[in-house]
Amino acid sequence: MKKIQFVLAIVVILLSQISFAQVRIDSDSPAISVAAPSKDYKIEKVANDPMNTVIYTLENGLKVYMSVNKEEPRVQTYIAVRVGSKNDPKENTGLAHYFEHLMFKGTQKFGTTDWEKEKTYIKQIEELYEVYIKTTDKEKRNEIYKEIDKLSFEASKLAIPNEYDKLMKLIGSRGTNAATSNDFTFYVENIPSNQIENWAKIQSDRFQNPVLRLFHTELETVYEEKNMSLTNDRRKANDAMMAALYPNHPYGQQTTLGTAEHLRNPSMVAINNYFDKYYVPNNYCIVLSGDFNPEEAIKVIDKYFGKIKPKNIEPFKFEYEKPITEVKRVDIVGLEAENLIIAYRINAGSTSKEVMLANLLDRVLNNGSTGIMDVNVMQKQLVQNAYSSVYDLNDYAAFTIRATPKTGQSLEDLERLMIEQIDQLVAGKWDESILKAAINQQRLSEMKELESNSSRAMKMVYSYLSGESWEKTVRMTEEMKKVTKEELLEFAR
Repeated sequence: MKKIQFVLAIVVILLSQISFAQVRIDSDSPAISVAAPSKDYKIEKVANDPMNTVIYTLENGLKVYMSVNKEEPRVQTYIAVRVGSKNDPKENTGLAHYFEHLMFKGTQKFGTTDWEKEKTYIKQIEELYEVYIKTTDKEKRNEIYKEIDKLSFEASKLAIPNEYDKLMKLIGSRGTNAATSNDFTFYVENIPSNQIENWAKIQSDRFQNPVLRLFHTELETVYEEKNMSLTNDRRKANDAMMAALYPNHPYGQQTTLGTAEHLRNPSMVAINNYFDKYYVPNNYCIVLSGDFNPEEAIKVIDKYFGKIKPKNIEPFKFEYEKPITEVKRVDIVGLEAENLIIAYRINAGSTSKEVMLANLLDRVLNNGSTGIMDVNVMQKQLVQNAYSSVYDLNDYAAFTIRATPKTGQSLEDLERLMIEQIDQLVAGKWDESILKAAINQQRLSEMKELESNSSRAMKMVYSYLSGESWEKTVRMTEEMKKVTKEELLEFAR
């Protein structure tokens, strides 16, 4: 058996577990032409923004980020919700991810041949699951489950599988997908420019009237995903690392996939309550990047999303972690190749200056050419692989180093070698030109982002999800230029 070793130091790691639900797509349908009344929308823009982003805020609090890029007649779309696995009830972990899957099962208007008949079965299934999760007698549970299975079979006769996929296929969408992480959930489509209205009409229905259709079948899919994760050494290692770093925060105490016990005892009532609480317009954003007219697009979005009622969203509250005063070590035994992770906790979230400084440290240590680790380790082929990275979540962030030993190299030797690189970084035994190169590299990365609608859209998505102002996002490289080597070293120490 192989061993994965962790060394957790005094600063904070965080790894965002992302689970993907993918849907197949196909063809094309005519656009619907609909006019909407003119309004004076609240608009935000940032001077000298290379993406020329326009941010509209509707009366119900829905924010709509738009960036025009006419390289091809398509639009990359995201609907991003500020809710993730950290918001899962303690007794229903995995709920956010499971609901993401169910969002592809249709609504009262599509995905069914007869909603009036189907809803009767779904209501009965919902009620039986509530009885099932409260029943402890094994024989009685089996009887209840057989009844759930029977009703689910009858309900499935009225369901139209994959109708959402077919609708997206009809409007020419590509890349239908979704993701659930610790802090967020988002839904993705890439549509032809002339299909914004069809897209908005379908998504509006989806975000108001989702049906927990084929619940029984999808539960098996999610449970299988959980089972596969139990044999994935990397995922097991990440889960253990998160648990060690965050003994009091949901980041470490509940995984995105949830526990097997909770998945075996699902509550449709809890899922519906979760949707009602978090899937409200003042808690999600719409992002469009591509070839379209923002002034026309916002009218369409307002028509379909503007009447959805907002709700008060309480800020997420959590218990702050105590300082890490000694090195923590965690060993994970598995079948995959041995590797080492050294993780430093950062007691600040993704919008903080600390995370910006950590990103600069990352590039000084490992930038693919002139970084400390590049020159001392990779170019000399002292290990099979080694790299650093920053993981930033909304409540905490982390600086990590991952390394894989060469054949015959022990994890102890690998750890010593990685610590030497960190010591050199902290001691300032590196030329200041590396810092300047790191900032230039960041600028180059931003310029490359402009070439892709997907990258442009993701930049807007993460700005919203993190709660960072768009101006701060746009000015990030300028702020990095102000950082001195001394300031960076003070943070590193």
